Amino acid sequence: MGLFGKRKRIVKRILIVEDEPLVAFDNETMVADAGYEVVATVDDHDDAVEVLESECEPLPPSGDEDEDPRGVHLILTDISLAGDKDGYALAREAKRRGIPVLFVTATPPEGAEELVLGYLLKPYQERTLQAALKMIDRKLSGQPVKKVDGLVLY
Repeated sequence: MGLFGKRKRIVKRILIVEDEPLVAFDNETMVADAGYEVVATVDDHDDAVEVLESECEPLPPSGDEDEDPRGVHLILTDISLAGDKDGYALAREAKRRGIPVLFVTATPPEGAEELVLGYLLKPYQERTLQAALKMIDRKLSGQPVKKVDGLVLY
């Protein structure tokens, strides 16, 4: 616990994967406004994996014991993406790397329970996305989660 009993966030850096430019822009703005760092916003599986490769590759030791300022703590991804691979393929890759994923989608995914933390139904308001991110952080830190409209956590 830090000042004023604020818990340290687990999720600080978020990768956004969305193939609709307006939705991608809105997500980027809402995530940044909520105080998170947007690592990148890409529209397909391959670009997302490229970001994961560069962000998650270990840095050579510098003698500074501070936290590595890189990394991806959460991936917000649509299920349908540009290119030939979908959000499920990205979720499998992220799971292999130990990175949690939240699907943001218009239709509830089937069979995603083993791959992702859950999903947030589109369309959603900024406050809903912010509440969803807060609940994900709580879930990842083992705290009880409250219901958020449109958010389903497994």
